Amino acid sequence: MTSAEKDRQAVLQYVQEKARKPVTAAELADACGISASQMSKFLDMLQAMERQGLLVKTRAGRYGIPARMNLAVGTVQGNPRGFAFLIPDDEEQEDLFLSPVHTGGAMHGDRVVARIHSCPRAGEKGEAEVIRILERANRRLVGTFECEQGANYVVPDESRIWHDILIPKSKSAGAKHKEKVVAELTRWPQMRRGPEGKVVERIGCFGEPGVDVAVVIKKYGLAEKFPSRVLADAAGVPDTAVADKGRKDLRELLTVTIDGADARDFDDAISVARLPEGWRLWVHIADVSHYVPEGSAIDQEAARRGTSVYLVDRVLPMLPERLSNGICSLQPGEDRLAFSVRMDFTVAGERREYEFCRSVIRSDARLTYQQVTHLLEGKQTELEKQAILPMLREAAGLAEALHSHRLQSGAVEFDFSEEKVELDQDGRPVRIYPAVRTIADQIIEEMMIICNQTVAEHIFWAKVPSLYRVHEEPSGSDWEDLRSFLAHFGYRLSGVRRIHPRHIQAVLNWARGRREEELVNTVVLRTMQKARYAPECIGHFGLATRFYTHFTAPIRRYPDLIVHRILSELVKQGTMSKQRISFWESRLPAIALTCSEAELTASMAERESVEIKKVQYMKERLGEVFTGLIAMVVPFGFFVRLENTVEGLVHVSSLHDDYYHFQEARLALVGERTGRQFQNGEAVRVQVTRASLEDRQIDFILV
Repeated sequence: MTSAEKDRQAVLQYVQEKARKPVTAAELADACGISASQMSKFLDMLQAMERQGLLVKTRAGRYGIPARMNLAVGTVQGNPRGFAFLIPDDEEQEDLFLSPVHTGGAMHGDRVVARIHSCPRAGEKGEAEVIRILERANRRLVGTFECEQGANYVVPDESRIWHDILIPKSKSAGAKHKEKVVAELTRWPQMRRGPEGKVVERIGCFGEPGVDVAVVIKKYGLAEKFPSRVLADAAGVPDTAVADKGRKDLRELLTVTIDGADARDFDDAISVARLPEGWRLWVHIADVSHYVPEGSAIDQEAARRGTSVYLVDRVLPMLPERLSNGICSLQPGEDRLAFSVRMDFTVAGERREYEFCRSVIRSDARLTYQQVTHLLEGKQTELEKQAILPMLREAAGLAEALHSHRLQSGAVEFDFSEEKVELDQDGRPVRIYPAVRTIADQIIEEMMIICNQTVAEHIFWAKVPSLYRVHEEPSGSDWEDLRSFLAHFGYRLSGVRRIHPRHIQAVLNWARGRREEELVNTVVLRTMQKARYAPECIGHFGLATRFYTHFTAPIRRYPDLIVHRILSELVKQGTMSKQRISFWESRLPAIALTCSEAELTASMAERESVEIKKVQYMKERLGEVFTGLIAMVVPFGFFVRLENTVEGLVHVSSLHDDYYHFQEARLALVGERTGRQFQNGEAVRVQVTRASLEDRQIDFILV
């Protein structure tokens, strides 16, 4: 722990446990033993703690803890109707209502300090008032430029930002009515005045090729181009791999990559052989750390991006193409530097011995998931694949053993279909369909999971700092909500006190084949916490394992690159110096946080880019009739999921044969006169009546 972290903890401990009232900076310094020469840095630290909401500074210049001052620190969650909620940083605190007059000029996403007016009661939200804005979230916004009655303004795409941004004519950058733009705020909203801004970028109009996804890129602040210094460093990377001292030569090992047909960067390759008592698996991962030195321009940019982003029509890579699709990619017939993990397994899928080595490999074939599936099903018999086929059969056998062993350990396995969108050369969607999971997908998934587990366990027992992929169990309140939800269908979770993944899997198994299966899967998934990165090894609930990390995709994920560096130190030296331990301990918490945030941002952008294409696809099919299943019934109607994975709303107001009311006990809409019911899983025929790109909403009516 650094001296700054010790001072920080000392301050928090003093104001929480010893101070009976808000205290001055001088009193805090005296209590923490801060000398006069250290005072400047100490004051900077107090300011930083104030910005983070850990301390609150009163008008009298005294510091206190928010909770002891009837204050709450958190993030504003806006509502299109002008009010908002405060989501407290303290997960034990309930959300608080912010009326329009009590938002204090805060906007959706801002971090604020709020004074609590009333505490939550049963079935009601407590109320609060924003008194200080700690951090603004929306300095730039994507929206639609509109000209109306001589006034120019930008309507934000984010509906939870209820303010329109006034744009002076001199700051419109020539934008046209209904054009998509990026606006930068020059004045924040106040009690009686809305925000003001200027147009800093014109994106184009919806309907023009590429504009829809460009809007998503701008909205989430994704990086499209690499800085010149990064490209200059990448240009200096050699085109051919040269094995350095200490690498194991595995080029004679039969090795293949298995990826999607459109993949261009190949992180991982496998080699599988049968042993008398089981299997031997080699997982070879591109040694990106060899080409991306710690602290280099490429490394800094990769850390800033955190991950590659896979949008519906393009990839925004973490690394420059010269590395990601070139020297780092495990291309067939080319010598490549790798980090290899050898693992031996029993016929029951239990791992026995393992070893790590820095290696040089040569992939014998670049296979697609479809090719592997066809080979194993006997649908493809090219002569050049015959030598590979026996290995693929062993790989399939090992994958099945690993999968069975994982499920026996209690791992949770959802059965959702991934959606695929095919685009024409202009980016217009021509086909949307659910992807079918194949044995080839299972081979790679199981082998990467066990490799990640093995690496995490090895580093943990080496007692050195590292990044882990963690997944906590559902919170108590979420578990109770799930218990109540399942009771509607007669499924009882009574008696379950300590939650185990087996309980989750038992619910999924029970729902399989039932009409409400998809709804149950969706609700269970929402009950689960989000996986994240952390410097502590606290386990992965969903995989039912104590040890897990991300190691197998360093071309597209920054945490994997960090883990490679840490494992490389252990492989080369057998240990880690105290200096390096201190270095990693100080850096890993921030890396874990930024990479978790980058992953979440990428996930939202990827999902939104697909949703846009779905709306475009259905917009071209207004009036057409489709068959689907009711996916979720709500008080205002029900959502129907079509066979092509598109979802739309049948609003209750469009049901003209009766007055329908939502019955929560049955999760159904029931007709007042006819008794007709609409329930989850029911097959219906619907007609497309509306597909709005503005609000991403698709509306159906029953046929």
